[in-house]
Amino acid sequence: MAVAEPTIRKPLPFDPARLDALLDEAGIDVLIATSKHNVQYLLGGYRFFFFETMDAIGTTRYLPALIYRKGKPENAAYIGCAMETFERELGRFWPPNLDLGTTGSVASMEQAVAHIRKLGDGIRRIGVESAFLPADAEGVLRRELSNCEIVDAVLPLERLRARKTPEEIDLLRQASERVVDAMLATLRQIKPGMAKHEIAETLRREEVSRGLVFDYLLHTVGTSLNRAPGSDQRIAAGDILSLDSGGNYKGYIGDLCRMGILGEPDAELEDLLGFIEEVQQATRSPVRPGARGGDIIDLGERMVRESEHAKYTHYMAHGMGLVSHEAPRLMNLPRLSYAAYDADRPLEAGMVISIETTMQHPSRGFIKLEDTVIVTDTGHEGLGDSGRGWNRAG
Repeated sequence: MAVAEPTIRKPLPFDPARLDALLDEAGIDVLIATSKHNVQYLLGGYRFFFFETMDAIGTTRYLPALIYRKGKPENAAYIGCAMETFERELGRFWPPNLDLGTTGSVASMEQAVAHIRKLGDGIRRIGVESAFLPADAEGVLRRELSNCEIVDAVLPLERLRARKTPEEIDLLRQASERVVDAMLATLRQIKPGMAKHEIAETLRREEVSRGLVFDYLLHTVGTSLNRAPGSDQRIAAGDILSLDSGGNYKGYIGDLCRMGILGEPDAELEDLLGFIEEVQQATRSPVRPGARGGDIIDLGERMVRESEHAKYTHYMAHGMGLVSHEAPRLMNLPRLSYAAYDADRPLEAGMVISIETTMQHPSRGFIKLEDTVIVTDTGHEGLGDSGRGWNRAG
C-alpha cells in the first residue's frame, strides 16, 4: 500500500524540478543522501549542531539521511537522532516524514529501509552517496532491499549544487571577505621572531572572532616551501610569508591565499607577484555564462608554460561551495580523484570558481594568490578581492 501524502512543512529550499530531472537522467527512483554537505543543502542550510565537528558516538556514528522519491517531495523523509527533536520544535525541517529516534549508522539505514518500503511499488534503483555511506549501513540497504539496484548518486547531487542561489553566494561572499580580513589582521600582528605556529594560532583566533569555523592553514615563511603550520620556524626581518586558509561560514568555504612581507619587497619580488596577479586577472576574463569552462584552464596553463617561471609555477581552477572542490570540475586531478567533467561544458550563472596560481621559487620562496570568482548573469565578480599585493607585516 502506498504511503499517504502528508503536507510539506515549509517551502522546498532547492529546485525540485532540477533534482527530478537529474535523478531521471541517472535512472534513480529514490535518493538517500547521507553526507553532511548534501543533507545540509537539501534541508536548506540545516546541520545538527551536536555533530558539527564529529560523527562518532558510542560504538557507531551519527548518520543523518534524507530520503527523496523522484517527483514526490511529499513522500520525503528525514532521519536524524533523538536530540534533533529540539530542532523540530523550532520548525527546521520541511520533509513531512521525520524519524528522530535512535542514533547509529545501522539504525539510520534500517529506518530508511522502513520508509522506502512504505512508498509502494515502482522503486527499482536507489541512489546513495557511495563515498559517504558506511559499510554496515550499505549492508543493511543491500540485504533488506535486495530487489533494488544500488547506484551512486554523487554526480546528480553535485550538479544540483553547481548553480549557487543568491543566498549561497552571499554566504560565500561573507566567508571570503572574512577570511581575507582575518589574514590582514594577522599580518599586522606579526613581529620578528614569531614562530609559524604562533602565526597560525593568531589567524585561527582572527577567523573565529569573525564568526568563521577555522578549517586549515597552509603557511610558509621565508624561502622555505614547507606549508605545515605547526612549525617552530621563526620569521625574520625581510622574510616573505604566505597565508592560504580555509574558513567556513555556515557550511560554505572561504578559501583564499594572500602574501605578506616583514619589511619592503624588492623589485624581483614585485615582479614575481606581479606575474601571478597577471595570470589571476587574465584567467578571469573568459568567465561568463555560456563560455567553455576549460578555457580558464587553457589560458592559465598557457601563460605559465610560456613564461620564464614555468619550471616552478602551477596553475589551477576548480569549483567550490559546500565542498572545496566541486562542480564545475575544469581539469583532470587524479590526486583529488576527479576528472574534467565540465571542461567542455558551458559555464552557468551562479557557479563559483577558485582560481589559484602557485610559484615555488627556488631562491625567493613560496608565492601564491588564490581567489574566489562567481559567474554572474553578465560576466564575473571576485569575492574577498582585497589584499592582493605585498601586505606589510608588523
